[in-house]
Amino acid sequence: MIAPLHWEDEGLVLIDQTRLPGEEVWIRCTKPAEVAEAIARLAVRGAPAIGVAAAYGLALAEPAEFDAAADLLAASRPTAANLRWAVEQVRAAGPEGALAAAQRIEEQERDATRRIAEHGAALFGADEKVLTHCNTGALATTGCGTALGVIEAAWRNGAVAKVWVDETRPLNQGSRLTAWELEHAGIPFQVVTDSSAGSLMSRGLVDRVIVGADRIAANGDVANKIGTYPLAVLASHHGIPFVVAAPSSTIDPDTPTGADIPIEERDPSEVSPYGHPAANYAFDVTPAALVTALVTEEGVRHA
Repeated sequence: MIAPLHWEDEGLVLIDQTRLPGEEVWIRCTKPAEVAEAIARLAVRGAPAIGVAAAYGLALAEPAEFDAAADLLAASRPTAANLRWAVEQVRAAGPEGALAAAQRIEEQERDATRRIAEHGAALFGADEKVLTHCNTGALATTGCGTALGVIEAAWRNGAVAKVWVDETRPLNQGSRLTAWELEHAGIPFQVVTDSSAGSLMSRGLVDRVIVGADRIAANGDVANKIGTYPLAVLASHHGIPFVVAAPSSTIDPDTPTGADIPIEERDPSEVSPYGHPAANYAFDVTPAALVTALVTEEGVRHA
């Protein structure tokens, strides 16, 4: 398990996830703007991890620039609830208490993933074939991961036979990052195109779908990486459990429903390198009615 970030010598050190798996490059940030830029370009990504990164980013701010730095970091990506939650926690601590607050958030999120893994693994039967989307492992958190942490814990219990890894377009966080983490853990897997899920399910090759989340509305609607909603619809059609694993910091009580979640739109060139008109939505929203179970550090909530 590799930690995606750490505090070192009054600076935040991040692994550049845009360079994985080809090369392991570390970035040192000493200013809030550098952390905000790393978050925006996905050098650090995953809702819990960007929350922790932003918390440390605010700890780098000069006292006179503290509030402005908080606003900059909170706006670096709009969809993930953990980001603003973490920034506001550190803002409330003030410049003098910022570093200690960021360290508490990191430890809290690490502990949350450990408990999520334990609760989620208890849902599995034996030798299940599991499908997951995007990347939800250690790289996306400061601990063992959310959905991928659950999968690894279940695998260690003998409950997972194989993992189907959606490539996760357009940035291939599944085929680049999830596959890399599963390979390091020694868990059997195969990468598939995002559009393969329905075929796999219809052939009885998927027993469970488990994903993470970037924001969960008060009514239980879930925003996650684009392509999650179709998986939930397919799982419902085929009678397959669709499980969401996320820390409670991802639940946003101030967002009533999924319709109120801001959906990030990224550079069209990520989808259309030839310059054709394109819409590049980074997330979609899965209605709560399609979620079989929500796993947090506090336990399992069923539909």
